Amino acid sequence: MAVEFRDLRWAIAASQHRSIRQAAETLRIKQSTLSRCLRSLEQTLGSKLFERTNGGTRPTMEGREFLEDARRIIGEAEAMAARLKTRSRGESGRLTIGIHTSLSAGNLRATLLEHRHRFPDVDRQFVDGASEHLISDLASSAIDVAVVADPNPNWSGKSLVLWSERVVAALPAKHPLASRDIVHWGELRREPLLMSQRGPGPELLKLLISKLGSSDPCTLLRHDVGLDRLLSLVGIGFGILLALESATGATYPGVIFREVHDAEGPTRLSFRVYWRQSNGNPLVRPFLDLIRERYPDLSADSGES
Repeated sequence: MAVEFRDLRWAIAASQHRSIRQAAETLRIKQSTLSRCLRSLEQTLGSKLFERTNGGTRPTMEGREFLEDARRIIGEAEAMAARLKTRSRGESGRLTIGIHTSLSAGNLRATLLEHRHRFPDVDRQFVDGASEHLISDLASSAIDVAVVADPNPNWSGKSLVLWSERVVAALPAKHPLASRDIVHWGELRREPLLMSQRGPGPELLKLLISKLGSSDPCTLLRHDVGLDRLLSLVGIGFGILLALESATGATYPGVIFREVHDAEGPTRLSFRVYWRQSNGNPLVRPFLDLIRERYPDLSADSGES
Protein backbone atom coordinates (compact mmCIF):
# COMPACT_ATOMS: atom_id res chain seq x y z
CA MET A 1 0.00 0.00 0.00
CA ALA A 2 1.79 3.13 -1.26
CA VAL A 3 0.66 6.48 0.15
CA GLU A 4 2.81 9.45 -0.79
CA PHE A 5 3.45 12.55 1.31
CA ARG A 6 1.84 14.56 -1.45
CA ASP A 7 -1.41 12.61 -0.98
CA LEU A 8 -1.36 13.36 2.75
CA ARG A 9 -0.74 17.08 2.18
CA TRP A 10 -3.50 17.34 -0.38
CA ALA A 11 -5.97 15.50 1.84
CA ILE A 12 -5.13 17.85 4.72
CA ALA A 13 -5.64 20.87 2.45
CA ALA A 14 -9.04 19.54 1.33
CA SER A 15 -10.14 19.10 4.95
CA GLN A 16 -8.98 22.60 5.90
CA HIS A 17 -10.83 24.38 3.09
CA ARG A 18 -13.90 22.12 3.08
CA SER A 19 -13.90 22.75 -0.66
CA ILE A 20 -12.11 20.86 -3.43
CA ARG A 21 -12.09 24.02 -5.56
CA GLN A 22 -10.59 26.27 -2.88
CA ALA A 23 -8.06 23.63 -1.84
CA ALA A 24 -6.98 23.18 -5.47
CA GLU A 25 -6.52 26.94 -5.86
CA THR A 26 -4.37 27.05 -2.72
CA LEU A 27 -2.29 24.11 -3.94
CA ARG A 28 -2.11 25.66 -7.43
CA ILE A 29 -3.34 22.52 -9.14
CA LYS A 30 -6.43 21.70 -11.18
CA GLN A 31 -9.59 20.84 -9.29
CA SER A 32 -9.93 17.64 -11.29
CA THR A 33 -6.37 16.61 -10.36
CA LEU A 34 -7.08 17.00 -6.64
CA SER A 35 -10.40 15.21 -6.95
CA ARG A 36 -8.76 12.24 -8.70
CA CYS A 37 -5.99 12.11 -6.09
CA LEU A 38 -8.48 11.95 -3.20
CA ARG A 39 -10.54 9.21 -4.86
CA SER A 40 -7.37 7.23 -5.62
CA LEU A 41 -6.30 7.62 -1.99
CA GLU A 42 -9.66 6.35 -0.78
CA GLN A 43 -9.41 3.36 -3.12
CA THR A 44 -5.89 2.61 -1.90
CA LEU A 45 -6.97 2.73 1.74
CA GLY A 46 -10.27 0.98 1.13
CA SER A 47 -12.08 3.61 3.15
CA LYS A 48 -14.18 6.69 2.40
CA LEU A 49 -12.38 9.74 3.76
CA PHE A 50 -14.67 12.60 2.61
CA GLU A 51 -18.40 13.28 2.26
CA ARG A 52 -18.98 15.26 -0.89
CA THR A 53 -22.12 17.41 -0.93
CA ASN A 54 -23.31 20.59 -2.60
CA GLY A 55 -22.35 22.39 0.59
CA GLY A 56 -18.70 21.29 0.43
CA THR A 57 -16.35 18.46 1.34
CA ARG A 58 -16.20 17.18 4.92
CA PRO A 59 -14.15 14.36 6.45
CA THR A 60 -15.96 11.21 7.49
CA MET A 61 -15.31 9.69 10.91
CA GLU A 62 -12.65 7.46 9.34
CA GLY A 63 -11.35 10.49 7.48
CA ARG A 64 -10.92 12.49 10.70
CA GLU A 65 -8.85 9.69 12.25
CA PHE A 66 -6.76 9.40 9.08
CA LEU A 67 -6.17 13.16 8.87
CA GLU A 68 -5.12 13.33 12.52
CA ASP A 69 -2.42 10.73 11.84
CA ALA A 70 -1.50 12.44 8.56
CA ARG A 71 -0.88 15.77 10.32
CA ARG A 72 1.32 14.04 12.89
CA ILE A 73 3.32 12.26 10.17
CA ILE A 74 3.77 15.44 8.14
CA GLY A 75 4.77 17.41 11.24
CA GLU A 76 7.37 14.82 12.28
CA ALA A 77 8.77 14.64 8.75
CA GLU A 78 9.06 18.43 8.51
CA ALA A 79 10.74 18.61 11.92
CA MET A 80 13.18 15.88 10.89
CA ALA A 81 14.00 17.68 7.65
CA ALA A 82 14.51 20.95 9.54
CA ARG A 83 16.88 19.26 11.99
CA LEU A 84 18.90 17.74 9.16
CA LYS A 85 19.11 21.10 7.37
CA THR A 86 20.33 22.93 10.46
CA ARG A 87 22.79 20.14 11.19
CA SER A 88 24.18 20.23 7.64
CA ARG A 89 24.72 23.98 8.09
CA GLY A 90 26.52 23.40 11.38
CA GLU A 91 23.69 24.96 13.40
CA SER A 92 22.66 21.93 15.46
CA GLY A 93 24.01 18.57 16.55
CA ARG A 94 26.85 17.63 18.88
CA LEU A 95 30.36 19.09 18.91
CA THR A 96 32.89 17.50 21.27
CA ILE A 97 35.73 19.83 22.24
CA GLY A 98 38.90 18.81 24.04
CA ILE A 99 40.30 21.48 26.35
CA HIS A 100 43.10 21.56 28.89
CA THR A 101 43.06 25.10 30.16
CA SER A 102 40.77 26.99 32.51
CA LEU A 103 37.66 28.71 31.15
CA SER A 104 37.45 31.32 33.90
CA ALA A 105 38.97 33.97 31.59
CA GLY A 106 40.71 34.37 28.25
CA ASN A 107 40.18 33.87 24.53
CA LEU A 108 38.86 30.31 24.67
CA ARG A 109 36.16 31.34 27.14
CA ALA A 110 35.18 34.28 24.91
CA THR A 111 35.13 32.05 21.82
CA LEU A 112 32.89 29.45 23.47
CA LEU A 113 30.48 32.14 24.69
CA GLU A 114 30.22 33.58 21.18
CA HIS A 115 29.76 30.11 19.69
CA ARG A 116 26.89 29.42 22.10
CA HIS A 117 25.32 32.77 21.21
CA ARG A 118 25.46 32.11 17.47
CA PHE A 119 24.57 28.43 17.56
CA PRO A 120 22.22 27.94 20.53
CA ASP A 121 21.02 24.55 19.25
CA VAL A 122 24.49 22.98 19.20
CA ASP A 123 25.11 20.45 21.96
CA ARG A 124 28.66 21.21 23.10
CA GLN A 125 30.39 18.52 25.11
CA PHE A 126 33.78 19.13 26.71
CA VAL A 127 36.56 16.67 27.47
CA ASP A 128 39.34 17.70 29.83
CA GLY A 129 42.80 16.19 29.88
CA ALA A 130 46.50 16.49 29.20
CA SER A 131 47.63 17.37 25.68
CA GLU A 132 48.73 13.82 24.78
CA HIS A 133 45.43 12.35 25.97
CA LEU A 134 43.40 14.85 23.96
CA ILE A 135 45.45 14.27 20.81
CA SER A 136 44.93 10.53 21.27
CA ASP A 137 41.18 11.09 21.67
CA LEU A 138 41.20 13.21 18.53
CA ALA A 139 42.99 10.51 16.53
CA SER A 140 40.45 7.90 17.68
CA SER A 141 37.50 10.18 16.78
CA ALA A 142 36.40 10.43 20.43
CA ILE A 143 36.48 14.23 20.11
CA ASP A 144 36.06 16.62 17.16
CA VAL A 145 38.57 19.35 17.97
CA ALA A 146 41.23 19.90 20.64
CA VAL A 147 42.53 23.25 21.89
CA VAL A 148 45.86 22.71 23.62
CA ALA A 149 49.05 24.57 24.47
CA ASP A 150 52.29 24.07 22.56
CA PRO A 151 52.69 22.27 19.21
CA ASN A 152 52.34 18.51 19.21
CA PRO A 153 54.95 16.80 16.99
CA ASN A 154 52.98 13.54 16.96
CA TRP A 155 49.95 15.03 15.22
CA SER A 156 49.72 14.49 11.47
CA GLY A 157 46.29 16.06 10.93
CA LYS A 158 45.21 19.69 10.62
CA SER A 159 46.03 22.45 13.10
CA LEU A 160 45.89 26.21 13.39
CA VAL A 161 47.98 28.53 15.56
CA LEU A 162 45.80 30.44 18.03
CA TRP A 163 46.52 32.96 20.74
CA SER A 164 49.12 32.78 23.48
CA GLU A 165 48.65 33.06 27.23
CA ARG A 166 50.99 34.44 29.85
CA VAL A 167 52.36 32.08 32.48
CA VAL A 168 51.41 33.05 36.03
CA ALA A 169 52.35 31.80 39.47
CA ALA A 170 49.54 31.20 41.95
CA LEU A 171 51.00 32.09 45.33
CA PRO A 172 49.76 31.82 48.91
CA ALA A 173 48.69 35.34 49.90
CA LYS A 174 51.23 35.44 52.75
CA HIS A 175 54.15 34.19 50.65
CA PRO A 176 57.03 36.70 50.37
CA LEU A 177 56.80 36.65 46.55
CA ALA A 178 53.16 37.76 46.73
CA SER A 179 54.34 41.26 47.64
CA ARG A 180 56.11 41.58 44.25
CA ASP A 181 54.45 42.82 41.06
CA ILE A 182 56.08 40.01 39.06
CA VAL A 183 57.99 36.82 39.77
CA HIS A 184 61.18 35.78 37.99
CA TRP A 185 61.87 32.18 37.13
CA GLY A 186 65.00 32.06 39.26
CA GLU A 187 62.96 33.00 42.33
CA LEU A 188 61.02 29.75 42.05
CA ARG A 189 64.11 27.64 42.60
CA ARG A 190 63.87 25.62 45.83
CA GLU A 191 60.20 26.57 46.19
CA PRO A 192 57.66 23.73 46.63
CA LEU A 193 55.72 23.61 43.35
CA LEU A 194 52.38 21.88 42.98
CA MET A 195 52.28 19.92 39.72
CA SER A 196 49.52 18.06 37.90
CA GLN A 197 49.64 15.68 34.97
CA ARG A 198 46.29 17.10 33.88
CA GLY A 199 45.76 20.13 31.69
CA PRO A 200 48.87 22.12 30.75
CA GLY A 201 50.85 20.68 33.68
CA PRO A 202 53.31 18.70 31.49
CA GLU A 203 53.94 21.73 29.25
CA LEU A 204 54.52 23.99 32.25
CA LEU A 205 56.94 21.47 33.74
CA LYS A 206 58.95 21.38 30.51
CA LEU A 207 58.98 25.17 30.49
CA LEU A 208 60.17 25.26 34.10
CA ILE A 209 63.03 22.87 33.36
CA SER A 210 64.08 24.90 30.31
CA LYS A 211 64.07 28.16 32.26
CA LEU A 212 65.95 26.87 35.31
CA GLY A 213 68.31 24.59 33.39
CA SER A 214 67.83 21.49 35.52
CA SER A 215 65.78 18.31 35.30
CA ASP A 216 65.02 18.65 39.01
CA PRO A 217 64.89 22.42 39.60
CA CYS A 218 62.38 22.49 42.45
CA THR A 219 60.57 20.38 44.99
CA LEU A 220 57.72 19.03 42.89
CA LEU A 221 54.56 18.02 44.70
CA ARG A 222 52.59 15.92 42.22
CA HIS A 223 48.83 15.57 42.60
CA ASP A 224 46.33 13.90 40.30
CA VAL A 225 43.60 16.52 40.78
CA GLY A 226 42.11 19.33 38.78
CA LEU A 227 42.99 23.02 38.72
CA ASP A 228 40.39 24.09 41.27
CA ARG A 229 41.73 21.69 43.90
CA LEU A 230 45.31 22.70 43.21
CA LEU A 231 44.43 26.36 43.68
CA SER A 232 42.68 25.48 46.91
CA LEU A 233 45.91 23.80 48.07
CA VAL A 234 47.80 26.98 47.20
CA GLY A 235 45.37 28.98 49.31
CA ILE A 236 46.13 26.89 52.42
CA GLY A 237 49.88 27.16 51.90
CA PHE A 238 50.77 23.78 50.37
CA GLY A 239 52.94 25.35 47.67
CA ILE A 240 53.11 27.47 44.51
CA LEU A 241 51.32 26.55 41.29
CA LEU A 242 52.31 27.46 37.74
CA ALA A 243 49.26 28.18 35.62
CA LEU A 244 48.10 30.16 32.59
CA GLU A 245 46.40 33.53 32.67
CA SER A 246 43.04 31.96 31.75
CA ALA A 247 42.99 30.62 35.31
CA THR A 248 42.96 34.10 36.83
CA GLY A 249 39.26 34.77 36.25
CA ALA A 250 38.22 32.83 39.36
CA THR A 251 38.85 33.91 42.94
CA TYR A 252 40.25 31.49 45.49
CA PRO A 253 40.66 32.41 49.16
CA GLY A 254 44.28 33.08 50.05
CA VAL A 255 45.56 32.94 46.45
CA ILE A 256 47.44 35.73 44.61
CA PHE A 257 48.40 35.56 40.92
CA ARG A 258 51.63 37.07 39.62
CA GLU A 259 53.11 37.02 36.11
CA VAL A 260 56.29 34.98 35.66
CA HIS A 261 59.00 36.83 33.73
CA ASP A 262 62.39 36.08 32.27
CA ALA A 263 64.95 38.63 31.08
CA GLU A 264 62.78 39.46 28.05
CA GLY A 265 59.53 39.97 29.93
CA PRO A 266 56.41 37.83 30.39
CA THR A 267 56.66 34.15 29.50
CA ARG A 268 53.92 32.90 27.18
CA LEU A 269 52.64 29.56 25.91
CA SER A 270 51.00 29.43 22.50
CA PHE A 271 47.82 27.49 21.74
CA ARG A 272 46.73 25.50 18.73
CA VAL A 273 43.43 24.00 17.66
CA TYR A 274 43.70 20.49 16.17
CA TRP A 275 41.20 18.58 14.04
CA ARG A 276 41.02 15.72 11.58
CA GLN A 277 40.69 16.51 7.88
CA SER A 278 38.46 13.44 7.49
CA ASN A 279 36.04 14.47 10.24
CA GLY A 280 32.56 14.45 8.72
CA ASN A 281 30.93 16.44 11.53
CA PRO A 282 29.51 19.58 9.84
CA LEU A 283 29.81 21.49 13.14
CA VAL A 284 33.62 21.56 13.01
CA ARG A 285 33.88 24.05 10.14
CA PRO A 286 31.65 26.78 11.67
CA PHE A 287 33.62 26.50 14.92
CA LEU A 288 36.91 27.02 13.08
CA ASP A 289 35.39 29.81 10.97
CA LEU A 290 34.33 31.59 14.16
CA ILE A 291 37.90 31.44 15.49
CA ARG A 292 39.24 32.88 12.23
CA GLU A 293 36.61 35.61 12.29
CA ARG A 294 37.29 36.61 15.89
CA TYR A 295 41.06 36.49 15.49
CA PRO A 296 41.79 37.33 11.82
CA ASP A 297 45.38 38.21 12.58
CA LEU A 298 45.88 34.61 13.70
CA SER A 299 44.18 32.98 10.74
CA ALA A 300 46.25 35.11 8.39
CA ASP A 301 49.33 33.66 10.02
CA SER A 302 51.23 30.91 8.24
CA GLY A 303 50.61 28.66 11.25
CA GLU A 304 47.81 26.61 9.69
CA SER A 305 49.00 23.16 8.69
